[in-house]
Amino acid sequence: MVKELALFLGEMIRNPGDVRAIGPSSGAAARRMTLGLEGTEGPVVEIGPGTGAFTRAILKRGVAPERLTLLETSERFCEELTHTFPGVSVLNRPAQDIGDLGLTGVAAVISGVPLLARPQLQRELLGKAFSVMRPEGFFTQITYSPREIVSAERRAELGLEVEDLGMVWANLPPAQVYRFRAARPH
Repeated sequence: MVKELALFLGEMIRNPGDVRAIGPSSGAAARRMTLGLEGTEGPVVEIGPGTGAFTRAILKRGVAPERLTLLETSERFCEELTHTFPGVSVLNRPAQDIGDLGLTGVAAVISGVPLLARPQLQRELLGKAFSVMRPEGFFTQITYSPREIVSAERRAELGLEVEDLGMVWANLPPAQVYRFRAARPH
């Protein structure tokens, strides 16, 4: 844990625009983010894995390492993730590249990327993620803001429904978790 915190703080100082959290996510946040992965089929993609708090939880949920792809822009995080999680595909690429990986039938995307602060990234990333996802697939997002992460207008534009998975108080800062799915016809 100390090594993970030191790595996180070092990257936060070097790349403050990319590392927006004030510390690695807690185990409680990781468990909430990975709810529903048990029994899924197909690839799972984690974007912005940082030091791997969610990665650990994904694997504990029974996702085999060879089903998991991590997209991370920090070379230092990538090196540590590759070392820590053998068998997991770790790519030093931005989240927006999710549609360019050759993956199809993706079961879930677990996102630690700060979408609220980047509206253009919301449209680009969510659109690309759902283009490679299974019909029943889901996109789980963490945020540290009480504000709605993706507006109703943007959700309608992208054809998405949202489920509020609740606040995780045992995280610094407390975190809100949302799950997005393709809207079902009524």
